[in-house]
Amino acid sequence: MFADTAKIIIKSGKGGDGHISFRRELFVPNGGPDGGDGGNGGDLIFEVDKGMNTLSEFRMKRKYAAENGEQGGKKRCHGKDGKDLVVKVPYGTVVKEATSGKVVTDMSGDNLREVILKGGKGGLGNQHYATSTMQAPRYAQPGKPGQELEVILELKVIADVGLVGFPNVGKSTLISMSSNARPQIANYHFTTIQPHLGVVDLDDETSFVMADIPGLIEGAAEGAGLGHDFLRHIQRCRAIIHVVDAAGTEGRDPLDDIEKINNELASFDPELAKRPMIIAANKMDAWFDDGETENPVERIRKVYEPKNIKVMPLSAATGEGVRELLYAVAELLKISEPETKIYEKEFDVDAAMLEELPINIYKESGHVYVVEGERIEKMLGYTRLDSERGFNFFQKYMKDQKIIDKLKKLGLTEGDTVRVGGIEFEYYE
Repeated sequence: MFADTAKIIIKSGKGGDGHISFRRELFVPNGGPDGGDGGNGGDLIFEVDKGMNTLSEFRMKRKYAAENGEQGGKKRCHGKDGKDLVVKVPYGTVVKEATSGKVVTDMSGDNLREVILKGGKGGLGNQHYATSTMQAPRYAQPGKPGQELEVILELKVIADVGLVGFPNVGKSTLISMSSNARPQIANYHFTTIQPHLGVVDLDDETSFVMADIPGLIEGAAEGAGLGHDFLRHIQRCRAIIHVVDAAGTEGRDPLDDIEKINNELASFDPELAKRPMIIAANKMDAWFDDGETENPVERIRKVYEPKNIKVMPLSAATGEGVRELLYAVAELLKISEPETKIYEKEFDVDAAMLEELPINIYKESGHVYVVEGERIEKMLGYTRLDSERGFNFFQKYMKDQKIIDKLKKLGLTEGDTVRVGGIEFEYYE
């Protein structure tokens, strides 16, 4: 079964706890602390597998978790890092946070591999807590917890051109006559229940990818039938071929069909109404010219060519007019937007994980201020302050959370010391 959406729970590994132990050797009766650090938890990574074309395997398994880090050991032994978990997804998969629907990442374009959830940092062993006044510390840092998120995966087919239209207007026949795609074809509504991709090679320099989008029905934009499941695939296409049964072999009016489908596209995504389009007036081999009825192609042209939408007659069944249509599409693609639509990141996992945790800000003494709490501990656990990117994130976080503003209200001035989660900084404007 074709599946283009799935809801799963993903989790990175917890960091291993630091170890508490003391050096015990012959002739060394008062050995110091030697507890090792815990290993880091494994990351949860999404990676594109171009051999996959559905999300069906995510229907069978809903939880994906990376490995936890191991606890530190005696003699300063470092715990083993947890293994990363790489989750393979099809190219074109958009990952959204399940509750808000905001985009976490889009596995398209150059983004073929991304760390979605970072593993928890391993805790420090008691060897790190020895001081001149406390030479036998019986404390070790626990490992940081992993991150957990429920996400919705949406597969949006990536193609240059999308074929749209009512069921049974000949889209599958057209793509089979035009490309290397071989969909099943029969004279039934909704014969196509999944998008088919085909490469159209016109000559040595001209080719494009065409997608046969399953037949739409009226009300699709509101979710009627399989509307949303089908419409999302058109969002990636640079141009649209609107296939219509111009001969009206099922008793429908082609102009009415075109208007209804265009309304569904615009209702689902207003940007689709602006997408370059060609109307393929199909099944002209079935139209009989009785000398009295107006040619359906001319009827369609009167309405749509003034809107700069080309109308091309053809018969996908016999092949007549198909090549002319494909060359017209190639010309349309030359003037259309060359970039495939990439969905921008809207959901910051790290920021979201920190948002609901407590934070305490107070003045400790004359020129020393303290910022502490689980939220700060977590933020520091996920942030590498020794990197420029990590330190910039830290500074931005302090400003965005209005921590600096709150410190200033307490009397913070330039040159004062700010202790954030146990790390001391000197404050400068």
